[in-house]
Amino acid sequence: MSEHPRPAPEPGPVPDGPAGRERWIALAVCCSALFMTLLDVSVTNVALPSIADATGAGSSQLQWVVSGYTLSFGLVPVLAGRLGDDHGRRLMFQVGVGGFVVTSALSGLAPNAEVLIAARVLQGVAGGLINPQVSGLIQQMFSGRERGRAFGVLGTNVGLATALGPLVGGALIALGGPDLGWRLVFFVNVPVGIVVMLLSRRLLPVTPSTGSHRLDLLGSLTLGLATFSVLIAAIEYDAVGPLVLALAVPVLVLLGLFVRREARLTRTRKDPLIDLRLFRVPSYTSGVVLALLFFPAQAGLPLVMALYFQRGLGYTALQSALGVTAFALGSATSALLAGRVVHRVGRPLVVGAASTFAVGAVALALVARTGPTEHVGLLLFAPLFVMGAGSGGLITPNQALTLMEVDPVAGSTAGGVLQTAQRIGLAVGQAVIGATFLAAVAGPGASSYGTALTAAVAAALVFVAAAIGVGVLDLVRTRRRASS
Repeated sequence: MSEHPRPAPEPGPVPDGPAGRERWIALAVCCSALFMTLLDVSVTNVALPSIADATGAGSSQLQWVVSGYTLSFGLVPVLAGRLGDDHGRRLMFQVGVGGFVVTSALSGLAPNAEVLIAARVLQGVAGGLINPQVSGLIQQMFSGRERGRAFGVLGTNVGLATALGPLVGGALIALGGPDLGWRLVFFVNVPVGIVVMLLSRRLLPVTPSTGSHRLDLLGSLTLGLATFSVLIAAIEYDAVGPLVLALAVPVLVLLGLFVRREARLTRTRKDPLIDLRLFRVPSYTSGVVLALLFFPAQAGLPLVMALYFQRGLGYTALQSALGVTAFALGSATSALLAGRVVHRVGRPLVVGAASTFAVGAVALALVARTGPTEHVGLLLFAPLFVMGAGSGGLITPNQALTLMEVDPVAGSTAGGVLQTAQRIGLAVGQAVIGATFLAAVAGPGASSYGTALTAAVAAALVFVAAAIGVGVLDLVRTRRRASS
């Protein structure tokens, strides 16, 4: 018998949650908020030239318009998840959406680059507060097969936000012109956020507030500093180079101190930030590690595709955005389908999806190296769609399977840890795969950039292979447990 109590495999929704069709409407409200936070990652990239013209921002300031949001967005999910579990997910969701509305307005009204960067950092904090509540609310409102379908809808939402971001940004800039257009990119969040706030109060379930838990401020600070060190190293890698790897030392020290503290608080039941008993659930641990390994490839390759299209093939920003739409469409389609079957198929679905992504990536490299330059953009549609299908077929089921055996009482905290792993993976992938790509560029032209893309694919496949290995080990463990 196990030495620790294991959470029930498929806990149902709390009694005071919405029932029937209202649950799906409530999910749509959650997805609308999540859509805003994800859209603001990709939509801003398109607006950077207009922002530079309007505010006089330099290249480093433009970098921080994007990176400031990404950095703060990645720092808060664990703390935000804990706050949601302890003080109510609906309340924290509303605080996050309200903060996102205010900071979006501040971003749109920013008179200069400095104010815009500060507003973007605060906007990232608000976005990071929203996301863990969504995964916690899904666990609270859905169970069994419906939970997998709900996560499938969530995954489709992620794919659509990624696909539509550049197109929405381009349309708003065209509508408002060079001066107003980039501000509309932020202002569009205000009416959407207000509607979400009004609907959330009526539709989202109330999570009973415990009020008895003390917030582990020292643990929050330690984990925050460790996460900050990892993310800042990834963000600044291009500017600083290998010297930034010196941050690995404080990261390891801080993580060691954090784990030691949380282990002591878990053992003595004194309100840890992360109850380490979560990691006694094998499916949860495997899912977090798998996400940490897969997300570098999932984020890194689409990033270098934009460089390949624009610098290698001479595409415009809009043409480049349309070029990678195949990836997002594949992701959105497979996420919805995978969510419907994850309960029945289980972990083999994740392993198969990772393998599909790898096949698509290899095909991508082959087309870029050997395809005719004139039509290579069209020829890349199929490999990118296959990669997207693998991505959507992995992320949604992995999230569902990772959280499936976690007690919904700790749902937001567990989701926050998973999202932190994903954010770290995203940042690492953008730094490592991006650096590999740029280092392999030997000169201008499609041929040189095709070679660089091949090198980037090789780096991505290392991460994917490791993720497949973790998935296979978890699959073997699950089958051994079922047969014993």
